[in-house]
Amino acid sequence: MSSDSDAPGRIRRLLERLVRASAMERIAISVAALFAAVLVGGAFVFVSGGVASCRSGLDIAGVTFCYNPMQVFYELFLGALGNPLQGGWSPTNLSLAKTLQQTTLLIFAGLSVAVAFRAGLLNIGTQGQLVIGGFVTAITVVFAESIVPGGLVGMLVLIPLGVLAGAIGGGLYGAIPGALKAYADANEVITTIMLNFVAVGITSTLLSWQFQDNNSTTAQTAPVPEYAEVPTIPYIGFDERVDFSLLALGFAVVLMLGIAWLFSRTSFGYELRTSGIQPAAAAYGGVDEKRMTVATMSLSGALGGVAGAFWVLMVHGRWLKNVPSIGFDGIAVSVLAGSNPLGVGASAFLFGMLDSGKSAIGSATNVPPDLVGIFSGLIILFVAMPEFFRMIGTRYVDVRSPKPARADGGSVPDDNNKVADESGGEDDA
Repeated sequence: MSSDSDAPGRIRRLLERLVRASAMERIAISVAALFAAVLVGGAFVFVSGGVASCRSGLDIAGVTFCYNPMQVFYELFLGALGNPLQGGWSPTNLSLAKTLQQTTLLIFAGLSVAVAFRAGLLNIGTQGQLVIGGFVTAITVVFAESIVPGGLVGMLVLIPLGVLAGAIGGGLYGAIPGALKAYADANEVITTIMLNFVAVGITSTLLSWQFQDNNSTTAQTAPVPEYAEVPTIPYIGFDERVDFSLLALGFAVVLMLGIAWLFSRTSFGYELRTSGIQPAAAAYGGVDEKRMTVATMSLSGALGGVAGAFWVLMVHGRWLKNVPSIGFDGIAVSVLAGSNPLGVGASAFLFGMLDSGKSAIGSATNVPPDLVGIFSGLIILFVAMPEFFRMIGTRYVDVRSPKPARADGGSVPDDNNKVADESGGEDDA
């Protein structure tokens, strides 16, 4: 047999190896992919510097290379932490705050996607659920401001109320594609993608119709009161002028642990995971597939809505029409984490560093922003691809245990052999 004809077999064996990889092996693969991305990206940045124009750089064979890849690496990873190797570094610096801010929001978005992925559903609509959740949070808090006392009481009431409102808004919006999938067999990828655009249209229309801030020309809601914004922790937290709070990050970590506990310790989590791994076995075990589909998409949407709530209550203090692509980034976060809730935290931190590091590169080097985006995209692509192919393997590759043997040393016949035996007669023994 030629090597070309054996290619499908090699691909299948590679997918099986990825699916059966242990946690340590998957971590090692991700680290190796990260180093490969750094090498390829560094070479790309260096070569690009050869066609750029600059006054000084590295001269090789009469060509001046303007960009230093080592400086790009330094700013991308250490600049995102506030350059801890330099003197006078503070753990509450602005760069680290931006990194942790993005990490917090991406944990919520990544958990939203991961919940759906674990149930065998592809929720591409976390962005729309985030938009709806943030909008509902903003108008709920602004409305409740007039009937809730201010100060500490207002903070203790309005912040949980806003987060709950965002979760309900995102959950109800996530239930729509879940119901369409369960009762109309509509493809959830298509419906969730389209509902992202619908969410933007609905919120924009409602904003211009009723909820536009009359004191601003920017498309935004009225601001929530200052006491309804997520507060910082005195003395050990970040400056109040920084749009980040350790309390929000702590809540994200607690929620991450709670989802992991839900998956591993509850009957709902067991049914969710089983319906994603073996739908036929789940149905045979009494799992209501339609109910589970709607419930899973509702939970996924609620987590996206929580991301929108904290985007309002922690970052901006109001809902803005131009919502960043946090929900779409959550897809990559979940893929990199292998849809593992505990892995979402580390994956979100890496993406938070990349986002903050791009700003550090732009301010400390002369590398163009577009080139920085390509470099960051290469890192995301290299690191996420192994887990992406692993997810493909779990769907299309049979990774059951090896076929058991009979007590007499023979092999247990599979279904095809059984059919053949039944058609040819039973064994005399």
